[in-house]
Amino acid sequence: MADLSQVQEHMKIIGADGAPLGTVDKVDGDRIKLTKGDSGVAHQDHHHYIPGGLVAGIEGDTVRLSANADVAADLFETEESGEPIG
Repeated sequence: MADLSQVQEHMKIIGADGAPLGTVDKVDGDRIKLTKGDSGVAHQDHHHYIPGGLVAGIEGDTVRLSANADVAADLFETEESGEPIG
């Protein structure tokens, strides 16, 4: 896992495949909170989180994940549960 202290607000998040996944709202413990606008039309009433263990590295203003974007999206967690929603 990369050092989450390097993750900053408004960084882009991309999958290992280079596909965009979202934008960082903030780091919350060992998870990255995405902005609500990146949660999809059906989920704009709450934030989604990405487990910090998926972060492969930080490249400039971009967080690169170790999983492809579609796989990472299946692992989104909600604030309430902390459990994957995919």
